[in-house]
Amino acid sequence: MSENKSTQATAPRGPAPRGPMGRGGMGAPAQKAQNFGPSAKRLLGMLRPDAVGLVAVVIMGALSVALNVVGPKLLGQATNVVVAGFVSLQFKDVPAGVTKAQIIEQLRASGQDQTADLLRTMDFVPGAGIDFGHLAWIIGAVLTVYIVSAVFMWIQGRILNVVVQRAMHRIRMLVEEKVHRLPLSYYDRMQRGELLSRVTNDVDNIGQTLQQSMSQVVIALLTVVGVLIMMFSISWVLAVIALAAIPITILITVLVARRSQKLFIAQWAATGVLNARIEETFSGHAIVKVYGHQRDVQEKFSGENDAVYRASFGAQFVSGLIMPAMMFIGNLVYVAIAVVGGIRIASGLISVGDVQAFIQYSRQFTQPLSQLGSVANLLQSGVASAERVFELLDEDEETPDADPAQTVPADAGHLAFDDVAFQYLPDKPLISDLSLSAEPGSTVAIVGPTGAGKTTLVNLIMRFYDVDSGRIVLDGVDTRTMTRADLRARTGMVLQDTWLFAGTIRENIAYGRPSASEEEILDAATAAYVDRFVHALPDGYDTVLDDEATNLSVGERQLVTIARAFLADPRILILDEATSSVDTRTELLIQRAMSRLRTDRTSFVIAHRLSTIRDADLILVMEDGHIVEQGAHDQLLAARGAYWRLYNAQFEAPVLDTGVEPVN
Repeated sequence: MSENKSTQATAPRGPAPRGPMGRGGMGAPAQKAQNFGPSAKRLLGMLRPDAVGLVAVVIMGALSVALNVVGPKLLGQATNVVVAGFVSLQFKDVPAGVTKAQIIEQLRASGQDQTADLLRTMDFVPGAGIDFGHLAWIIGAVLTVYIVSAVFMWIQGRILNVVVQRAMHRIRMLVEEKVHRLPLSYYDRMQRGELLSRVTNDVDNIGQTLQQSMSQVVIALLTVVGVLIMMFSISWVLAVIALAAIPITILITVLVARRSQKLFIAQWAATGVLNARIEETFSGHAIVKVYGHQRDVQEKFSGENDAVYRASFGAQFVSGLIMPAMMFIGNLVYVAIAVVGGIRIASGLISVGDVQAFIQYSRQFTQPLSQLGSVANLLQSGVASAERVFELLDEDEETPDADPAQTVPADAGHLAFDDVAFQYLPDKPLISDLSLSAEPGSTVAIVGPTGAGKTTLVNLIMRFYDVDSGRIVLDGVDTRTMTRADLRARTGMVLQDTWLFAGTIRENIAYGRPSASEEEILDAATAAYVDRFVHALPDGYDTVLDDEATNLSVGERQLVTIARAFLADPRILILDEATSSVDTRTELLIQRAMSRLRTDRTSFVIAHRLSTIRDADLILVMEDGHIVEQGAHDQLLAARGAYWRLYNAQFEAPVLDTGVEPVN
């Protein structure tokens, strides 16, 4: 509708009176102070209904990790068996019956204390060689441990997948339900592409984050605990060296996370703006081409695409610093353990197998730390998306319906405005002291210049907005005391901007009343002249419409929406005049169908061409939110007031086209 106001891309701002009869402009998503901790906690709270599954995930992870960390210890024992076997062969020439203790005693007596210390940690029998039976048992145990660990890991993955998918199902349902509870003012100030980005891209990103990070976090934390226990059981000295990596890791992760969180928020916000630009351009690509604005659109897209690039590059660059830092720290720890471990082997304080096991544990210890650093990168992106979704979920909703609600008779039709006042923005009243009365079955035409408040009037009737003062009364009942569903069930709308969904023509007509019979659907189609063109289609009423219903003309689409209104059989009608972008014959059919539809119904007609409303029972002339004139066509022309000026202004130039002479 023509009453749309330009909107600004800053907050706070007031909505343009878009409603179901207009469109909103472009704008940047609202930015709020973000906090990683509370948002992450709230996201985890979404998993609370599947607490049993989460416990199972932890248990399966603990079993898998417990078996996995036993592996290096067993392999260390295998190494000890091999080393002891080789060492024993060095003493194959000693007399039978000589023991390990005697050999060590002889070495000390000969001054070879370092060699004696080295052999002290080895369990060998002089001349016996490698115990292949014992070695085979250890290798078999290692294989069994790793196989069972993998099975537990697989079970954990299956359970986690169920938990995450259930959580995402709940989040999507919350978003879907929220979208239907949001007031029209939210859609007036929010870009459609930005909203779509939140309910699709951000929700999908949350799912990917939970799926990829939860398992890694659980396994990494359990691995750190399990490996620490094993390392301390082997050597507390080497364990302390390994632990020195933790505070450094935490410090680096926190510093990078704080910086990257802001960048990820900027990345997703910029992505939302870019999506809004793409959606707007694609939906209006024909107009862009007609007016030759391709270069301008490309320049705007390029600027917003560059903003996404800069935000994404910064976020990925900063968060990508974590992994190299973790690897560097891990390598330093590895070198320190190897050096100190070698010294302790030479001192006879630890066996070769234990050092080998400890080196493996150091890798297992630094790997989950690096993994946690990588997950922190992923979590920054996921929590940034969660914050944007939570912003949507926290938006103010429509005022709740009255409880208990009042009802009106099924044949209700008297609608009245009683001293109604309304404003979109504080201190900027749009409608004030508006009073009117529409009798049952009458037709009320609403005319006025751009910004007069015609669309706002319709939005108030439908309770897309509530009045600030005064009341709207349907058969003596204040509409605010009715449920919105009850009010809208009694009200039908036929707009210029038709909305048809992907489905058959029959299904689109039945949308007005899904319980309607086939006969009722066909009767509605006949009343709206849909049968005139449907019979020419190969599949008739089973013709499938695409998303934009491009296989029907503009006029045919409007006839389908009129048939839908016929089927709904409302008592109150809101009609937007037929668009001028249809051929004369189709326009005539639309006018006839609308005339039929208005019969015995209280109708409000948003008039664009005054020649079409001569037969209206009441014509309201609106200026600046006020009804400045009201009456029948002839009365208003005779008064030579605002309506007379509008009428003559409309017919001054196109006399030959309309055949209507200006009134003198």
